[in-house]
Amino acid sequence: MPRYFWLQEDRAATARHRGDFNAAHRWRLPGLAKCPGCGATWSSSGHMYPAVDLSGLPEQDLYLTARAVSFEEFARLRERVRPLAPQNAALPPGTRLGPLVGTAQGDLGPLTWQGSYLLMLRRDTLEQLQVAGVRGLVGVRAELRFRQQHPPEMMELQLEPGGLLHPGCLPPDLPSACATCGRRGLRLPDEPILEGASLPTDRDMFRVGNYATMLVGTERFMVTARRLGLEGIHFQELPLR
Repeated sequence: MPRYFWLQEDRAATARHRGDFNAAHRWRLPGLAKCPGCGATWSSSGHMYPAVDLSGLPEQDLYLTARAVSFEEFARLRERVRPLAPQNAALPPGTRLGPLVGTAQGDLGPLTWQGSYLLMLRRDTLEQLQVAGVRGLVGVRAELRFRQQHPPEMMELQLEPGGLLHPGCLPPDLPSACATCGRRGLRLPDEPILEGASLPTDRDMFRVGNYATMLVGTERFMVTARRLGLEGIHFQELPLR
């Protein structure tokens, strides 16, 4: 049976590299103000598509700042982005788009995290994983300004949502998603379970479709990362049902 692992930062390993960065994605979809369906004002986390380029949109300035807009305006701006995004991307309010842009200093190591759900790899690390047969890795160069000479080239992984948390680990009284905006108000279960039949079979890393801040890797990724001596990721096996 296939094995899947929750990918989280191994802070003891990443702390050995004395570097840091401050960066954000170039564009974003606005948040939603007072959804006409459920009344919620909200913005998502974990939906990030660094390979999506909005530079050709006449209204790209409308995607530069964090703000909340009406559902009509949000839907209009989302539809402008949809042809540029991966097929079937959900694109909820607050979706991040385009490369990371910012500053960095010191040694970021072979990989580094921003928060618990954004993962960057040094270019040579990404290439090692690809050569070793890890499938579906899409890296986008982060536009980081380093203070030192000869800085490393860091690549953000575009990890698209795929697979679902199994209903058996969710509250039985969890309300249905809003028919207008899609919001469900789901909290991470204490003991997550993956719905086996929903999991993608064409890639070795992905985000959980109904909880996008949760990164998952296959056994192939875990074995390869350990064989290459890649530190900085804690692997927690997830049950399937």
